[in-house]
Amino acid sequence: MKDLEVKDPIPPTKRIHKLVLTGGPCGGKTTGQAHLATFFESLGWKVFRVPETATVLMSGGISFGELNEEQILDFQEHLVATMMALEDTYFSMAEKCAQNVLIIADRGTMDASAFISREAWEKILTKLNLEDIEISDNRYNHIVHMQSAAIGAEKFYTTEDHAARFEGIELARERDKNAMEAWRDHPYVDIIDNRSDFDSKINRLIDLVVKRTGINVGDRFSANSRKVKFVITGMCPDSDFPVKFTDFQVVHHYLHSAQKGFQTRLRKRVKNGRATYTFTVRKPELQGQTVEVKQPISQRDYSNLLAHRDDNHLPVFKTRRSFLYENQQYQLDIYRAPCHSRCQGLVLLETFTTSNDDEVVDSLPPFLKVKKNVTGDPAFSMYNLSIRSDWEDSAEQFCHKLSSDDESEDENVSEVRKAQERLVHVSEENTVFDVRKSYDRNERPVSESSSVCSL
Repeated sequence: MKDLEVKDPIPPTKRIHKLVLTGGPCGGKTTGQAHLATFFESLGWKVFRVPETATVLMSGGISFGELNEEQILDFQEHLVATMMALEDTYFSMAEKCAQNVLIIADRGTMDASAFISREAWEKILTKLNLEDIEISDNRYNHIVHMQSAAIGAEKFYTTEDHAARFEGIELARERDKNAMEAWRDHPYVDIIDNRSDFDSKINRLIDLVVKRTGINVGDRFSANSRKVKFVITGMCPDSDFPVKFTDFQVVHHYLHSAQKGFQTRLRKRVKNGRATYTFTVRKPELQGQTVEVKQPISQRDYSNLLAHRDDNHLPVFKTRRSFLYENQQYQLDIYRAPCHSRCQGLVLLETFTTSNDDEVVDSLPPFLKVKKNVTGDPAFSMYNLSIRSDWEDSAEQFCHKLSSDDESEDENVSEVRKAQERLVHVSEENTVFDVRKSYDRNERPVSESSSVCSL
């Protein structure tokens, strides 16, 4: 049969982005919804807002603070069932819309687990024939946790503007922590704290959602969150890991891309034998901004797209460990066999932050041995790590940065050689680096005897 000349797998032009706003009481969820709706509607998107189911139920006379243990369990069971029925109505309407759709849920299904024990939650899941991954990863594209004003903005905390709100400051803090824990395993969680004023907090919310949907709005919002990356050595045994964590088995495949400067890839993410699939397009840098568009896909679409895999790249196998430490979400990427020799034993720690390098290093989990700050270093990008051949033999494939600008062949080879040296040096046991210093194209490794600051 003749090839239909499918040159580049392209996600659907219509987008349906399912967003959950969660967090403790008085965090700005209601205001954030209004601002998000106004902004996305101005772009021509249809915006659906799913009301907070608990508020709907409690407005009929139920007082959560007066319920006994049996009533709480019964309430949470009906809450989940009602919430999913409400959401499904909006999801169905979105499928029938011609334009892009943003669905904003005021809390999601996993929030119900924050108010009861794990044992009680498991009973509800069993009774409703549900699984965590199905009502979390597979149901929503993006989770944003709006931190309660009870943490860091206490003078703004109030219960007066919400009929169903009754929590004092200490209980509000506990509710915030529990809500954060409830969503810690979702692959796309962003936490917005109270380090800035409220207007900036709302702008950060809009900026995060804009970036997750892949919309380019230039410098419309001033949020400056960035991804930082560190090489980790000396992982402790799982049994000694001091905070709660969840491990996912992940495999990435890079695909052929007909558009210059674009990267396309597939991801399969497995937890407890259940898989989710994502298709990602990473676009060239434009006005200092690189945009990634992520699209959940079905297992069938995943299998079909695998036919377009780029055999110049090896598949990437890794364990991704997700955990929270001091209100910050971290991810450990532990590279697994089969892999290129350059990836053997490699462990990378990633997080998103608005802090400078010194502040980031000071706040890193102390139970991890951080060797080097490799933020922005192309030698540690998954794309380059997955190249099948040796870098010097395939300098034209090596991605220095996602840009449409060409570099000369001599410059390419020189930079690739430097990248190879950096990768080798970081694997050497006795080499010590200043972890407060991020990637510099002109950096050179320092000897163990040199005066450096390291963890």
